[in-house]
Amino acid sequence: MPSFSVAPGNKQKRILEVVAPQTTARMPLSSAERSVVSRSADEIASSKKKVITRNLNFFYGNNQALHDVSLDMPEHCVTALIGPSGCGKSTFLRCLNRMNDMIEGTSVQGDILLDGTDIYRRGTDVVELRKRVGMVFQKSNPFPKSIYENVAYGPRVAGIRSRTVLDEIVEKCLRQAALWKEVENRLKDSALQLSGGQQQRLCIARALATNPDVLLMDEPASALDPKSTAAVEDLIFELKDRYTIVIVTHNMQQAARVSDQTAFFYEGHLVEVGATNELFTLPKEKQTEDYITGRFG
Repeated sequence: MPSFSVAPGNKQKRILEVVAPQTTARMPLSSAERSVVSRSADEIASSKKKVITRNLNFFYGNNQALHDVSLDMPEHCVTALIGPSGCGKSTFLRCLNRMNDMIEGTSVQGDILLDGTDIYRRGTDVVELRKRVGMVFQKSNPFPKSIYENVAYGPRVAGIRSRTVLDEIVEKCLRQAALWKEVENRLKDSALQLSGGQQQRLCIARALATNPDVLLMDEPASALDPKSTAAVEDLIFELKDRYTIVIVTHNMQQAARVSDQTAFFYEGHLVEVGATNELFTLPKEKQTEDYITGRFG
C-alpha cells in the first residue's frame, strides 16, 4: 500500500503515478490508430453541449439519490462519471434516457435537455428518446437470437423490412463495433456462442443500430478480461467522432484513458467536473484528490 504523504511540489506527479501507473496489461493505441485525442479544457468549453442537466434531484420514494446536479456533456466527447459505489453515477446515467421511469415510486426534479429540449416535458415519446439515447449495460445482454438478428432487432421494430437495408445496417454497426471481421461468416450463429468481450461489442452494435445521438455506457468493461477491455476502450475512442458518450466506471485508469471530461460524484452530489487531463493531474477539490489517489472509495 503506497504512502500518500506528498510534498506540495510533488502533488501532481504523485497523482499521475497513482492514476496512470507505468505497468499495464493494455497496449496503448498508436497515434495513427487513434483518430482523436482527449479534448483540452478550452476545447470542451467551446464545444456544443449535447446534454445539459440543471438542478437535477432524483428520489427513490423518500430517499434522495441525486442532489442538485448540474452538468454539461459536450457533443462528440466522452464524459466519464466516477465515484464510489452508491454515489449516484448509474442513477444519473439512467436519468438521461429515462430508464428510471421503469422503477416504481421514483420521481425527478430539475431539467435534462437533449439538444435544448427537455426530455421530461409533457408529451415526450420515451421510445423515440431511447432510440436517440442508446444504452450499453454492465453485463452483456445479447438476445437469444442470431448475431444478425440482435443488430437488426431495433431497425425491424422501427419498421424497416427491406433485407438489403437491414444487411447494410448490420454490417455498418458491426464494423463500427469492431466486430465485423470476427463474425462476418457466422451471422446466423447464436449470439450466446460469442465470448464475453464479443457479446459486449455486439450489444454496442445493437445500440448503434437505432442511429442514436448519445451512447450511455454503464461500466461496459467491468466483467471483461484485459484484452477485451482494451478492445472496448479503443472502440470508445473511435465512436466519439460520431457520438456523444457518457460512461460510468470504477476504474480510474480507464477513466483517465478514454474520457475527455470527468465528473466525480459522492453521496449523490456532483463534487467536481473538469477536463480529464486536468482533473486527474491537479484536482481542485481535496475530496476528488483523495478518491482518485485511493485514500477512500
